[in-house]
Amino acid sequence: MTRLSSFLCLSLLIGCNSSTQVPTAIESTTSLNEKPTDKPKPGAAERAKPTRDGADWPQLLGPNRDGVSTETGILKTWPKEGLKKLWDCKLGLGYAPPAVVKGKLYHFDRFDDTARLTCRNAETGELIWKYEYALEYQDLYGYDAGPRAGPVVDGEQVFLHGVDGTVAAVNAADGKEQWKVDTKTTYRVHQNFFGAGSVPLVVGDLVIVPIGGSPKGARPFDLRDAKGDGSGIVAFDRKTGAEKYKLSDELASYSSPVLATFHGEKTVLHFARGGLLGFDPATGKERFFHKWRAKIEESVNAANPVVVGDRILVTECYEKGSLCVEVQKDFTLKTIWSDDAHDRGEKSLMAHWCTPMVEGKFVYGCSARHSPQADFRCVEFATGEVKWIEKKTRWTTAIKIDGHLLTFAEEGTLTLVKLNADKYEKVARWIGEKNPDLEYPCWAPPVVSRGLLYVRGKGKLVCYELK
Repeated sequence: MTRLSSFLCLSLLIGCNSSTQVPTAIESTTSLNEKPTDKPKPGAAERAKPTRDGADWPQLLGPNRDGVSTETGILKTWPKEGLKKLWDCKLGLGYAPPAVVKGKLYHFDRFDDTARLTCRNAETGELIWKYEYALEYQDLYGYDAGPRAGPVVDGEQVFLHGVDGTVAAVNAADGKEQWKVDTKTTYRVHQNFFGAGSVPLVVGDLVIVPIGGSPKGARPFDLRDAKGDGSGIVAFDRKTGAEKYKLSDELASYSSPVLATFHGEKTVLHFARGGLLGFDPATGKERFFHKWRAKIEESVNAANPVVVGDRILVTECYEKGSLCVEVQKDFTLKTIWSDDAHDRGEKSLMAHWCTPMVEGKFVYGCSARHSPQADFRCVEFATGEVKWIEKKTRWTTAIKIDGHLLTFAEEGTLTLVKLNADKYEKVARWIGEKNPDLEYPCWAPPVVSRGLLYVRGKGKLVCYELK
């Protein structure tokens, strides 16, 4: 099997390219396996009270998984030396972004053979508690063998989906385990290219997770030959971890499910390994499926579905590009436009793991399979017409905030871009090479909560003041 040319992050979520050396799992473990020595101090939880105004960021890409921040009044002019750093902390292996809720920051990584969830004071970085479990996962392609999916904080619980397929719930106040499911064993999951990487979706009393199990038998040499057994999606009881329902023979991808409403009906969308799946979150009844995946074996679907009204955009970078469909009243799908018949250079958008952002009639996002050729572009949502292209941006994640896009390139460059469908309008930039805090790969999207910006690179999480 040839080495995959790129990866995702994410949600995230990760990637590589021919011009930048990516450490193997062995090299990364050697340099990052020493556990931090900091320990919780008495009163740490009581000190973690938010003192700043703003909103929480409870999961990948924010409250609605669309990358939209409600924060206003952010800095538009950045100091030459960069944004003011408030704190940083050492991280282990992994690519996951943090979640921030009610003055506490939650992060999921790995040290040695231990998966670790930490809770910190979001304003100071002080450690409050940590939760750990044994982890034996080894990456098939030599990438960091830590979590790809970030934690989800909902109410008084934190939900995890580990790279090994472990799904767990812990108490948000003290980190005590409430339940844990070994989905790899329970559902016979053939190890995907980079392990498990989809972020769980909490809907009411259900924790909905893309699992993608298979019938009994050995993992096929060619994953295109793998078959599903009805556990493409599994809904767990949030209180007990018991299975409530499962559906679909689809296998796992690296996209994360999102909740939308079409014609008055709540619908979960998941860009699974083979295409776009829609289903009723209450019952697990499938509503539609549209095949959308590259023909080559070593390809993944990783960006989240993007919804505007009754229309859905899915996008991948290996072959097919983007597809825009409209959900009809009978829940059939009507194709509005498609990149399928276009040559690679003519496709509207080929996002890897970087979920595009929507503003009005336009969608903004990073496009390319390989980072050296990556660009950032604006595309008309209704037609797929490309409005502008900013070249050589490398792989770049983004969130939407205060009339701008805040983009984060893989080598650590932060850029504030005005939302403008007529041209790429840079407002501020902090070049990664001039920032000693961040080291490649910076594949997790940025997080903003209560005026503070949280970004991570290899081995470090950093908090900056954004307003």
